[in-house]
Formats: sequence, C-alpha cells, structure tokens
Amino acid sequence: MPVMVALLRGVNVGGKTTLAMADLRRVATDLGYQDVSTYIQSGNLLLRASARPARVARDLAAGIAALGGVEPDVLVRTRTQLAALVTGNPFVERGEDPARCHVLFTESGPPTPLDVQPPEEAMASGSDVYLFLPNGVGRSPLAKELTKARAGTVRSWRTVTKLLDLADGL
Repeated sequence: MPVMVALLRGVNVGGKTTLAMADLRRVATDLGYQDVSTYIQSGNLLLRASARPARVARDLAAGIAALGGVEPDVLVRTRTQLAALVTGNPFVERGEDPARCHVLFTESGPPTPLDVQPPEEAMASGSDVYLFLPNGVGRSPLAKELTKARAGTVRSWRTVTKLLDLADGL
C-alpha cells in the first residue's frame, strides 16, 4: 500500500481549532489505514492506504468532522509526490537558507494573481507553491494574503523534509 501524508489546515494554531493528534490517529485507524502516525501538533499525518489520495482526504475530513469541534481542510500527498517536491525546490537549489523556505500545499493551485512583493518569492510546482520568505512567515505579507484567502496550508521546509524522512521509514 502506498505511503501518504495528510496535511490539515489550521489545526492547533492560535488555540481556536484544537485537535488532539491521538484523535487524528484514531480517526485514521478507524478508517482502516495502516502504519498511522503523526508529526508535531499541527496536523501532519502519515499512513498507508490503498485508496487514492483524494478519497483519503475526503474520508479523513469526514471522520474529523464527526468528532465535532473542527472541520479542517485536508490535503493528501503520496510519498512519491512529496519526494518530487523536495527534490525540486528552486530556492534551496540556489542556496537560500532552508529556514526561509516553505511550501504552500493547495488543492488546485494558489489563488491568482498572488501579490508577491520582493524580497519574497513564490514558484508553482503543480498544485503546490514553493515560497521564499526571507523575513519569516510571521512578517510575510504573502503569508497573510494566503491565510486570508484560505489558499491551502503552509509547511516549513524543515517540516516538509522531515515528513519525507518519516514517510521513507514506513
């Protein structure tokens, strides 16, 4: 069965959308997924599933909603998709500080047009977007725009690469 990573948008951020990772693991296990684990408290789930990623996303979203309290967007990438994303980061390739690099995961691409102001940069890769935010996420006008637009979910480069390492271990 393929390894997949599910990314939940907006859980455990700011104390308004709390979801215990034990509950998330239980939902995934109850859905029949195997080798279920989470990484940090921000809604990163690893699992094995025979279903297609879109089906896994829908089933997880419904299972989480059934818990009550939160209804986060759920985006799912296969281990293969995640690996391709990691090997193709143009900002890391040109030598930028990985701590300033992020990925916006979206369902069908970012809202257009993106208002990217230098020194920030964004580059699409399929439905996902590499972000270079030299002043950090907290001070980023682009990150604020993406949050308002509910464009997807952002993960730091460190989290993205750690998720790939964990997926490789399944």
